Amino acid sequence: MRFVRVGTLDDPDRFPPDIHIFTASKQSWVQLSAEVPVMAEHYDREQCWPEASLERWRLLRAAHSR
Repeated sequence: MRFVRVGTLDDPDRFPPDIHIFTASKQSWVQLSAEVPVMAEHYDREQCWPEASLERWRLLRAAHSR
C-alpha cells in the first residue's frame, strides 16, 4: 500500500480530499470545506476510515505479516 499526495498529481482536482489533517499548522488564509472532516493533527484510522477501507487494510497487513 502506498499513499500518494494528491497535490503531486498532474490533475489533482480529480481526487478531492476525504479528510483534512494537520490543520493546526495551516495558514490562516487557507479555507477548508465544512463538508470534509478536519483534524488538528493526524486521525484515528478506526474512527475515520470507511469499513470497506479498514477491511482492505486488515487484509494487507495480514498478508505482509506472514
